[in-house]
Amino acid sequence: MEKIQFGKFVSLAYEIFTTGADGDTSVFKFTAEHPDNFVFGMEPGMLESFMRRIEGLEPGAEFDFTLTPAEAFGEVNPEMVIEIDKSVFNIDGEFDGERVFVGALVPMQTQDGHRMDGFVQSITDDKVTVDFNHQLAGENVKYVGKVLGVREATADELNPKHQHCGCGCDHDNCGHDHHDHCGCDGCDGCK
Repeated sequence: MEKIQFGKFVSLAYEIFTTGADGDTSVFKFTAEHPDNFVFGMEPGMLESFMRRIEGLEPGAEFDFTLTPAEAFGEVNPEMVIEIDKSVFNIDGEFDGERVFVGALVPMQTQDGHRMDGFVQSITDDKVTVDFNHQLAGENVKYVGKVLGVREATADELNPKHQHCGCGCDHDNCGHDHHDHCGCDGCDGCK
């Protein structure tokens, strides 16, 4: 029977929770009908701690583990909460209030071209405060699931253009991110 190891195509069904004093809160779920599929060890940005916990598992194996903030999406960093000139969000000279509002997830780009998504915290007459911390920063994150399948990856699946951001992820395309369970913007692994 195949085991999860480098270069294998993996299919998982699992639910992601945040854990706290009030118990577990479900954040997102990959189902057997809509699993998280990826090539193990070849997906940019996958959490190492997530990968270590599932490595060596076989189809049918169940898993249940919790990652600390340091193992998952880090602690909340106050320096990642930034005031941006409101004019940055103008379209044709007008503020884009349809897409930029308190609570909205807004895609931005760093000076070197990397995508980062941020949550709008506040809007004033001349500033928009955006939190670029991962939405699960500071949280203990619990993964409960099952390995649906493990097999050799096809040549197409090994192609870097085919890679996605499955959860357990911290991928650039997810910026703030992940599947809006860890906040994704609709990448292939999120559907």
